[in-house]
Amino acid sequence: MRENPDLPPNSKESPIRFARAALLCACLGFPLTVWAQPQVTLLDRQTLTAADLGTPAAPTHRLHLTLVRLEATGWTRERTIAVVREAAPILAQCGVALARAELVTLSVSPRYLDFSTPAAGALARAYPTPRPAIYFVRDTRSRPAFDAEAIGRGNSRTRPELADTVWITVATRDPGVALAHELAHVLMDSGEHSEAPGNLMRDETAARNTALTAAQCARLRDTASANGLLETAK
Repeated sequence: MRENPDLPPNSKESPIRFARAALLCACLGFPLTVWAQPQVTLLDRQTLTAADLGTPAAPTHRLHLTLVRLEATGWTRERTIAVVREAAPILAQCGVALARAELVTLSVSPRYLDFSTPAAGALARAYPTPRPAIYFVRDTRSRPAFDAEAIGRGNSRTRPELADTVWITVATRDPGVALAHELAHVLMDSGEHSEAPGNLMRDETAARNTALTAAQCARLRDTASANGLLETAK
């Protein structure tokens, strides 16, 4: 326990004192730093096949995704599927096919509709999903604000419950390209960007930036396979 510098030396703080202080803060409306476990209601679950996702034929690797759509975010079922279908041919240039996706629709309280590390962590713990998982949220509380965020193995050491996830807001520009970009970050387990014209991994997402190099594709396939996120096509 962290020591309180306002106490006299060798004195001890009472747990009752802390409890009373927390209760007083709650009664006065002061924010507490601990996020309660969200109340999550499963509204719908649907399995999407390769045909639903527009997956090209003869892939070398198959990718299975979990799509988590939060109700009241502005994401409709139809738009969610359309964005994933836009991302599919971008990943297909690396021989990666979206073979199957589980689309779940959840109802949560308003405080969990926008991305922040505490909110996302609480939601991921309350409703665990297979990975990689894509969360379709309303907005972000992060600063600086990004329309979409990728959390791989390398940047999740202090938040392991968020590893191998992508969080994409409803206002994301070119959402299909943005989803492919962020998912590539997760599959490569890398935050690196490219300065090559037209490359998917450029810092700024744009409709014209969809290309991946042979080296990027090899890294994506090798790293994702080693991390159990891809399976070899038979």
